[in-house]
Amino acid sequence: MLFEDQYCHTASISVRTPAQTAFEYLADGLRQGEWTLGAIRRRKVGDALFVGTSMFDEREAYVRILPAPEHLLVTCWVGPAPEKLIPRIWIRVVPAEHLERPAETCVVTLVAWRPTGQSDDSWRLTRVTHEAEVFLIRGYLERRGAA
Repeated sequence: MLFEDQYCHTASISVRTPAQTAFEYLADGLRQGEWTLGAIRRRKVGDALFVGTSMFDEREAYVRILPAPEHLLVTCWVGPAPEKLIPRIWIRVVPAEHLERPAETCVVTLVAWRPTGQSDDSWRLTRVTHEAEVFLIRGYLERRGAA
């Protein structure tokens, strides 16, 4: 039996684009609305604060984007209201040279943390959604470009 982590889930994918290009795209709160199935049609509502609509239940989700360019890391504070945000999602871009991969590529990883009280069904939806979202990210970066 495989170990299933009840606290954290990761989904990673290799992308044919420079790490910095990927990071800039993923750190853009409005552009995130192109691939985040839980918060599409994003609009900016404050300083680094965005709101979008879930494709699954049409509820609004608020997201505060905190990029750390020196680490190619984006922390997303997520919740149903601006005063109820928790740091649930990390987006990490790993440059090719750190993994001995071909130049001009990177690996993008979504990390989701499970809050206490999240139902098993909701947690499963989070996991499968992130597994699909990494393919959407790769599609935007490779086919459409991040510009």
